[in-house]
Amino acid sequence: MKLYHHPLSGHAHRARLFLSLLGVPHEAIAVDLAAGAHTAPEFLALNPFGQVPVLDDDGTLVADSNAILVYLAKTLGRTDWLPEDPQGAAGVQRWLSVAAGELAYGPAAARLVTVFGAAFDPQEVIARAHVLLRRLEAHLAGRDWLAADRPTIADVALYSYLARAPEGNVDLAPYPGVVAYLRRIEALPGFLPIPETKAGLSAAA
Repeated sequence: MKLYHHPLSGHAHRARLFLSLLGVPHEAIAVDLAAGAHTAPEFLALNPFGQVPVLDDDGTLVADSNAILVYLAKTLGRTDWLPEDPQGAAGVQRWLSVAAGELAYGPAAARLVTVFGAAFDPQEVIARAHVLLRRLEAHLAGRDWLAADRPTIADVALYSYLARAPEGNVDLAPYPGVVAYLRRIEALPGFLPIPETKAGLSAAA
């Protein structure tokens, strides 16, 4: 397998993290976004949307981080990470939707401002991040994982941008349940951290 990624992309890190947790041998190929490599014809042939990550599984191309998580779990028969029963599958899908929605427009967008210079309204996206964090704190009360009694791809999908939320000036200190949840993910065998940047609240850390 080959995974086209960018080291600081939270979306790409989801895929790298899951491959690492599963212990799947793969070649990680960095795409230089600053140099515009994602707009080059050869990369657009892999993903016409010009986004990382892209998984190349012996010629089968899978774009989109959440799609890659589903593909890997299904291909490898890992029902522990992606339940097959209707209720379990729906529970995971709910949080994949959060990862593509509230997480992307909250913590991820706030980090895009400080790390990549995105033109979002910082106050607006930080406020969205705290709405999500309050909901997560409540959801995690009395439970260890988002969608099941064990980690699933739902947890993989949310980890990267939650863990690096302080880089976008989103303070995690008011959310001890979320912080403890992140530590549980980091304690999993095969865990792979996302590189840190000195941005936002992390600049003084």
